[in-house]
Amino acid sequence: METNQEKKLGDILTGIADATIIGSPDVPVKNIIIDSRRVLPGSLFVALRGTQTDGHQFIGTATETGASAILCEELPQQTSDNVTYVVVPDSAAAMGQIASAFYGHPSRKLTLVGVTGTNGKTSVATFLFQLFRALGYRCGLLSTVQNQIEDEVIPSTHTTPDSVALNQLLAKMLEKGCSHVFMEVSSHAVSQHRIAGLHFAGGIFTNITHDHLDFHKTFDNYIKAKKGFFDQLPKSAFALVNVDDRRGTVMVQNTKAKVETYSLQTLASFKGKIISDTLTGMHMEINQQEVWFRVIGRFNAYNLLSVYGAALLLGEKAESVLTELSNLKSPPGRFEQFHSADNVVGIVDYAHTPDALENVLETINHLRHGNEKVITIVGCGGNRDAEKRPKMAAIACKYSNRVILTSDNPRYEEPMDILEQMRKGVPPLDYKKTVVIEDRREAIKKAGEEANPEDIILIAGKGHENYQEIKGVKHHFDDKEELLEIFAKRYSS
Repeated sequence: METNQEKKLGDILTGIADATIIGSPDVPVKNIIIDSRRVLPGSLFVALRGTQTDGHQFIGTATETGASAILCEELPQQTSDNVTYVVVPDSAAAMGQIASAFYGHPSRKLTLVGVTGTNGKTSVATFLFQLFRALGYRCGLLSTVQNQIEDEVIPSTHTTPDSVALNQLLAKMLEKGCSHVFMEVSSHAVSQHRIAGLHFAGGIFTNITHDHLDFHKTFDNYIKAKKGFFDQLPKSAFALVNVDDRRGTVMVQNTKAKVETYSLQTLASFKGKIISDTLTGMHMEINQQEVWFRVIGRFNAYNLLSVYGAALLLGEKAESVLTELSNLKSPPGRFEQFHSADNVVGIVDYAHTPDALENVLETINHLRHGNEKVITIVGCGGNRDAEKRPKMAAIACKYSNRVILTSDNPRYEEPMDILEQMRKGVPPLDYKKTVVIEDRREAIKKAGEEANPEDIILIAGKGHENYQEIKGVKHHFDDKEELLEIFAKRYSS
């Protein structure tokens, strides 16, 4: 990330106790770069050890292009006299501290709240962003769907940006007058030290189920990564956890933060109860106050509880919070509803884990009031956790009258190989109601042709995404656009 500011290297190394400096600490640093191709004169180049490449291989290129300093874990065999080398045990961890210092420690001047968990991160972060704006604050959002500074939308490429991009965004939010920032914190971000050096006012845990085992290898490692976020929280922060998830208390075993809880089932700091749930809204009791919400589903009841709890822990009044929460709408691609002229209901949801898919389908079945069919379109992404593929198909079959297995983001895998793995999860009794259609557009078209008035079509897996990634290329594809086109044809015919 480029910037017009300039700092002395020594000034941004404060707090890095285990750094060995070879050369002058007074060299100017104009920007911090992790891609050697973007190095400019005056850059601090950070050599990161990635999953695909090792940045240490490009130190020579960075110095030739004009880097004034190099942050690395291992000194290169050949060094340049006019370049300062900073050797640390972990480049990624040090980069977070340095990036924070370079941009003036913006997180210390903001009320920054992080949300982690397998499902619900985007909804909770977005609800908090919408809520605090409605309460009169200027806010920033860092989420899977998008990064946002008030009304300005900045496209998102990762759940959590790298620490340099992250601190630059936070500095920009501060510059634009933001007081509160709400961000998703992924397990990758914790493991890769992308949140190193940030000061959080609070952390929220939603839930944890199997996901990202392609990266973490074991479920235990995945849990430890999530827990790592709470381990890093300062004593001044709050740690708000869902105690209906049996790993909620595990998350805060070693935190210094003040622990608070929320629940639909047991005693907690913030206790909720669903009174009624329909396709038009949900009636809940929260801490003995009844409220009607526009969002629906048990999973959203948990999301709303966490948002309510966090708002009160940040000093807001219960009555004001509940009033504004009752007007909130779901983020794009999160149980997003569409209706055809002849009353077919279409739901687009990002559910791409077994637990998320089950939550959405349980909600849909709970909301049914007659003999409507549930038609589920679902796939699984390529080059990701293959263990969940048969599970996703089995869950779709359990809760649906009709299941269409289709391509998601195959990436570098063959779509039919993924679908064959999914098909192994289809119980023999459900063979007749299950069909495999590789082309996602054709799969959505098939669902539209089979649906009768009052039937419910769920298109799961991609949600807000407007592309399909195939062999390294992102092709435009939007589930919502496809669904609305099918609905329009139903009306015209």
